[in-house]
Amino acid sequence: MVENVISIPYQIKLADSFFIRLKGLMFRKDPIKDEGLWIVPCNAIHMFFMKFPLDIVLLNKQNEVIKVYHSLKPWRMTKPVKAAYSTLELPAGTINQLGIYVGCIINMQV
Repeated sequence: MVENVISIPYQIKLADSFFIRLKGLMFRKDPIKDEGLWIVPCNAIHMFFMKFPLDIVLLNKQNEVIKVYHSLKPWRMTKPVKAAYSTLELPAGTINQLGIYVGCIINMQV
């Protein structure tokens, strides 16, 4: 079986330290565009202090999509997903635009 691999055409910033993961995209005034944030490790997120929605993609250690959230609004949060190892935060609408779905593999430039 060949898995569908989806390449993310945006610059992805790696958030793998405590302080970068803690801050994430909070307090940004303008929505992200053509960029994303890959939070490692991370199996749940919150949208506190955010001013715009994000598409959220939860991944396992092999970058397989475990769960997706379309346009998660500010002041919302996700429940922890036990099988997830990392979280990819993308501009709202990216999941539909790129055809990201549970089971596909994500390839990104960090």
